[in-house]
Amino acid sequence: MIEDDYEIAQILTEYLNKFDIKVTSVEEPYIGLSHLTQETFDLLILDLTLPGIDGLEVIPKIRKNSSIPIIVSSARDDITDKVIAMERGADDYMPKPYDPRELVTRIKTILRRTQSATQANKTNSLFELNAEARSVIFKNIMMELTAAEFEILSILIQHADSAISREQLLYDSEHIDDNSSIKNIDVIISRIRHKISLIDPVNTYIKPVRGIGYLLTEKM
Repeated sequence: MIEDDYEIAQILTEYLNKFDIKVTSVEEPYIGLSHLTQETFDLLILDLTLPGIDGLEVIPKIRKNSSIPIIVSSARDDITDKVIAMERGADDYMPKPYDPRELVTRIKTILRRTQSATQANKTNSLFELNAEARSVIFKNIMMELTAAEFEILSILIQHADSAISREQLLYDSEHIDDNSSIKNIDVIISRIRHKISLIDPVNTYIKPVRGIGYLLTEKM
């Protein structure tokens, strides 16, 4: 996030952290540009009124070398600024003030769109995920899943053998409301486990990770 208002940056950083969105915040645009060349980020939140260079000038500098999604977050609500920002490569424009919950939704929507191409399909020895068809084949049998069950299971497959927090599962799921209790994740996981057990009643593939959430593994 490139934001020169320290208080706003702190508020957004703390709020986004609640949804497992880790934020690196800088005040100087040139420092932000330097970070982008040295590290990998999923998305950029960009203010426009910045020291040294206007945010509208920052966008084309980023686009020379990166296709990172950009959300402009600015108190400038003039339609001209919005048009210029979008023409220069911004993906979204949010005039301040706004509810941080809307920012979370915008981030989720953009990341879901941009990541779908790279994580569309994944296959391991037991689970075959097809994101486009929204299907999971387990041991050569097509699973019957609700929309929410498919999303949760697909996330676990994509991060096989890694612990995923309940908050992250909630955040990444389009068909589960952000205001839902994370206990809903436990209910959905239980339903998925049951459907897996109908195909393989012997082994447990989705395991709880104490204090974190769940992981999917083939290691018995």
